[in-house]
Amino acid sequence: MKTEITELTADQVPAVAELCRRALDVPEDAAEASDVVDAVWSRAAVDRPVVALGAYRGAELVGALVCSVSARYAQHGHVDLVAVDPAHRRQGVARALLASAERALAGLGAAEVRLVGNPPHYAWPGIDVRYTPAVCTALALGYEQHGTAWNMTADLSYDGSPALRSTEAAQERLAGQGVSVRRAGPGDLPALTEFARANFGGSWDAELAGSVGREGAGCHLAERDGELLGFAAYGSSRPSWFGPMGTAPAAEGAGIGGVLLRRCLRDQRAAGVTAAQIGWVGPVPFYSGSAGARIERVFFLYRKTLAD
Repeated sequence: MKTEITELTADQVPAVAELCRRALDVPEDAAEASDVVDAVWSRAAVDRPVVALGAYRGAELVGALVCSVSARYAQHGHVDLVAVDPAHRRQGVARALLASAERALAGLGAAEVRLVGNPPHYAWPGIDVRYTPAVCTALALGYEQHGTAWNMTADLSYDGSPALRSTEAAQERLAGQGVSVRRAGPGDLPALTEFARANFGGSWDAELAGSVGREGAGCHLAERDGELLGFAAYGSSRPSWFGPMGTAPAAEGAGIGGVLLRRCLRDQRAAGVTAAQIGWVGPVPFYSGSAGARIERVFFLYRKTLAD
């Protein structure tokens, strides 16, 4: 049967989420399909061009793709999500979707398409190595691997988990140094945004806005005499994901990061999360030591230069 590719509209988000629940092979992705779709489509559209494409066979939606242009690098197009109904795989659906996405992104000025997360709202850093059909399709269509990324998992399923260790003693020690730790509220958002921009660039504004004061998300901060020293946030992309977090360079080594991290993880545990994903990890030893986290999800990153 012929596959027809059409642009989707916002009212079709529930249908795409339901398709993803059937199509995503990794259980935690399928369970959070609605959050994944909302992050890369609805929320991402606030600050960058986003195109959602559907593959139909007759009246049935058998595949979906969401792509976007980088908010920081206009020449970079990103494929944020591809999902094909298991009953329609190996029939050219993903190829048709990707070909249409490449044309759409080229029309928006992209010179390169990346199968890489497009911060601040992204589904995954790249293609999870367990999604074998996606890896095969990328290679068949001329995408080249240009990197590897990983997530770490913090186990929140039992009371004695290192990720849930008490922070009381560490907070008392910090208090003796004039450092207080508390939950952030909406009124803190301007200062948090300014702090993140000054110390880590301008890529976390939307993630902070999506964490502070939003249901299923949150943020904790450390300060001394009204001066921010660090923050940690969770839930911006989906309830089970932790990040971003950052500590001012001058305050590194004081133990602030570990306290903020575990306060967030305890919040997530209280909300029913049994395994927190620390996305697109940089300092592996820090998360391993502070929360007993382990590298669990590995992602291949791909890119392709578009023909002139």
